[in-house]
Formats: sequence, structure tokens, C-alpha cells
Amino acid sequence: MTGEPQSRKRDAAATKAALLDAAEELFAERGFDRTTVRDIAKRAGANQALLFRYFGSKEALFGIVMARGGLAQLQATPPEQLFETTLRSLLEPSDEGYSHRSLETYLRSTGSSGAATAMRERVGEEYARVLATLTDQPDAELRADLALAWLLGIGLVRSVTGKEPLAGAGTEAVVRLVGPAVATLLEHNDPVQPARPPAAGTG
Repeated sequence: MTGEPQSRKRDAAATKAALLDAAEELFAERGFDRTTVRDIAKRAGANQALLFRYFGSKEALFGIVMARGGLAQLQATPPEQLFETTLRSLLEPSDEGYSHRSLETYLRSTGSSGAATAMRERVGEEYARVLATLTDQPDAELRADLALAWLLGIGLVRSVTGKEPLAGAGTEAVVRLVGPAVATLLEHNDPVQPARPPAAGTG
């Protein structure tokens, strides 16, 4: 009997994790509006009443999912690697893990209202803020937004519309083509080189 409370705690933790994992998968597949609490609970093998008990609402659960994926990725990825890391996560097959598909969730949830929109916008703003630190050009924020738009556009064509040839293109081929262009977009100003003194005998 002494182990019963601990067993219940373990069961609760497992159920919360299952609900969170199911929500990550479904939000990435369908977006916020087309994902129902019933769908999440069914995929998790749990009662939907437990979702409300543990997370409060679908909006609150969405916020946790976006923070777990997008904001966690931002914290774990060096700024200079963020674009390529995120691009690869958009291009890789879904069995690589839904927690790395935060921008896909972002894409599919465009148009959602309330707390979902607030968290979606927060993730987008944080991505743009980090990308803007990679360039010292005066229009850094615009350049960062353009880089983010490129990511979202690739994700849209690849995962949402399924348009070929991008939908079926290999990850390395896309990274090879997009990488140099983004590097130019997020370039640093070259330091001013000191003038060379005239060579002896040429003055």
C-alpha cells in the first residue's frame, strides 16, 4: 500500500507526457484549429477530462507544445546554426520527431485566435530576433524577417501544399542551394581595411 501514491504520481506523469506527445504530433499535422481535444486524448490513450485537469485548455496545451519545441530549440541552438538546423527539421521525415517541427506547427496554426496566436507570434518573433543578431546591416530586422519567411515558405510548399519538385527534394540538395543565399542575406559588414602605404619608389 505504501507504494500506491508514488504509482499514481508515475501514472499521472506518464499520462501528461502521452498527452503532450500526442498534441505535438497533431498540431504539427493539422494545426491548432483542426486539432480537437478528443483527437489528442484518443491518440494519447487517455480520457479527455485529464487533458483539462493537467493543462487547463487546448490553448494552454498549445503554448506548452510551442515552448517545448520552438523556444527550446532556440535555447539549444547557436544563432549561426539556427537557420540550417531549423531548415533541416522542416525537411526531415516526420519520424525524426514532432518536437523539432515547431515551424510546421506555426505554419499550420496561422489564423488561430487567442492564446494560440499569442504563442505562435512569440515563437516567430524570437526566431526573427535571433536571426537578426547574425548581421550588422542597418536593416537587420528586415533581413531576419526575410530569412524567416523563406523558412516558412519552404515549410509551406514542402509539408502543406506538397508541390513538387520541392516536396520530394533531398534535404542536402535544398540546404546546398539555400544556404549560400541566406548567408549573403545575413552578412556582416566587412571591416574597413587600412589604406596601404605607397610602395617605395612609386611616389
